[in-house]
Amino acid sequence: MIRNITFVILVAIVLTFVIQNMQVVEVRFLAWTISMSRALMIFGTLVIGIAAGWLLKYPKRRRELK
Repeated sequence: MIRNITFVILVAIVLTFVIQNMQVVEVRFLAWTISMSRALMIFGTLVIGIAAGWLLKYPKRRRELK
């Protein structure tokens, strides 16, 4: 029951965030210019950060297994 309530609250927070950040922004990186919604840009940054953290931690785990 608590798990379902927590899930509904998290979905509501994410939907509120997406609705409030629908504006299209222009992102410039080196020679590229991309137009996308602000929410998508923040989500992409989150995914890149998670991947970078996972990749930086991976060699440490590998050494521990030996």
